[in-house]
Amino acid sequence: MQQLNKIGKNDVLEDSIRIILEEIGENPNRGGLLDTPKRVAKMYREVFSGVGINPEAALTTTFKEDYDGIITVKDITYYTFCEHHLIPFYGSAHIGYIPDGRIVGLSKFARLVELVSQRPQVQERMTQQIANAIVNVLNPKGVIVTVEGAHLCMCARGVKKPGTSTVTTIKKGLFSDNAALCEEFERAISRD
Repeated sequence: MQQLNKIGKNDVLEDSIRIILEEIGENPNRGGLLDTPKRVAKMYREVFSGVGINPEAALTTTFKEDYDGIITVKDITYYTFCEHHLIPFYGSAHIGYIPDGRIVGLSKFARLVELVSQRPQVQERMTQQIANAIVNVLNPKGVIVTVEGAHLCMCARGVKKPGTSTVTTIKKGLFSDNAALCEEFERAISRD
């Protein structure tokens, strides 16, 4: 991540934040903003730390297991940044899969969601990246991923519609054409 690291004597991110503050009419040297460029640069390095990392890296350890039901991990909280406006969107991811002889530790799904959210994102791609990583590592009989998101680019600016939620779903393998399996997954993640 060369572009997010210190380059030369000056920190490019900090200098860029100072310029943004000046461009919006603020004084980056006033008391409340004096350390803001440093804090924002540190925050960007943290929230974009997944850039350039293959999502499959989150699913490092797998286990042989003969289980043929649906495994569902739900309500995995994520926070990410919309790549169109660089403002947050956040929500929950729900993952269901039917193993074909291999499983992964359940915490790895939270790591996967975290990794794909640590980069500028769109919800559609994020959903696809989660499903593809599971397919590529575990080669399961089926995968279904649903991601729910509240986008501040819609809620706090532009059309300003707070409370709006976006839901994206990807179905692979057995979930692609089996309505009963999809309904079982939907019941598992339901909040009712």
